Amino acid sequence: MFSSSAHRESWEQRRLDLHKLKTANHFSLFIVFGFFLFLLSNRVDELRVYQGASVAVFVIAISSIILLTGYSGQVSLGHGALMAIGAYGAAVARNELHIPIILALVVAVLLASVGGALLGAAAARLSGPYLAGTTLALAVGLPSLANQFAILGGEQGLVFDVGSPPTKLGADFTQYKWFFWIAALAALISMWLLSNILRSRYGRNWRAGRSNEVAAQLSGINTGRSKILAFTLSAGIAGLAGALLSMTIGTVSPSAFPLTLSFSLLTGAVLSGVSTLSGVMIGAVTLVAIPEIADVVANRIGSSENITTNLPGLMVSTLLILAVLFVPNGPVEQHRARTAKKAAKKKS
Repeated sequence: MFSSSAHRESWEQRRLDLHKLKTANHFSLFIVFGFFLFLLSNRVDELRVYQGASVAVFVIAISSIILLTGYSGQVSLGHGALMAIGAYGAAVARNELHIPIILALVVAVLLASVGGALLGAAAARLSGPYLAGTTLALAVGLPSLANQFAILGGEQGLVFDVGSPPTKLGADFTQYKWFFWIAALAALISMWLLSNILRSRYGRNWRAGRSNEVAAQLSGINTGRSKILAFTLSAGIAGLAGALLSMTIGTVSPSAFPLTLSFSLLTGAVLSGVSTLSGVMIGAVTLVAIPEIADVVANRIGSSENITTNLPGLMVSTLLILAVLFVPNGPVEQHRARTAKKAAKKKS
């Protein structure tokens, strides 16, 4: 009896030590990657720096979809609305209270988390198309509510000015670089925290509930509470992404968060691999690059304005279909599966 208890405690200690080692290694990797981004931002032109900020925003937004859908098994078509909550919260707090940008981003996370908790309470009783329909209605209706409140700026929206970069960064440090630094730092911190959460017992509970909800309940997991927690955390991350998106465009308005934004995020999650965070950069880069590629293609073939407008959507849809057909789990997971299969063949 004593030996069994000691063995269990020893195993738990080894598992804890291994988790701490992995956390430290991941933190070091994020530090190195952040330093690489810092060097890169000083060696590319302003357009690429701005696109880099947009990639960072989509990395955060897509990771919120992966958390909710890939890990907890809940489908949301309304993450654009949750991004709008965060963006409006940050803009109002910044304009009315004149708080620093860091605190404005915290407000965005908190307000979106509250909205996600309320939605999650309803989502815990829904699943499949019913949940998707509920979040879709949210994406359609919530942004237009801004027209009903003067403090939200109506159809014209609000100005969201994060301020000029600190003078100690030098005269050559442009506004776009400031956007990139803020967005990239937020993305690095968010991804590090999220990756640690997904490796914790909360991540294991979400995966268990997604795989078999009845079995998870029998093992002692409160799946309803787990779903609400996933929705709350996912909404908070989406709210942060919404505030950063508004930062890059300078305004917060209903037109900045259309229904197509929610669909684009889902597409980005599928392209990344909805069950892993490792490929999130693939989906983010794709969403940023496609409009530019479509514009180049449209100019070369001399197409009409109508084709130019709809070509990015067509390209995204085509990529989505191809991803579902050939890499349904994402390129990263597909590569891992092939590597594991080759390793198994070599052993046999």
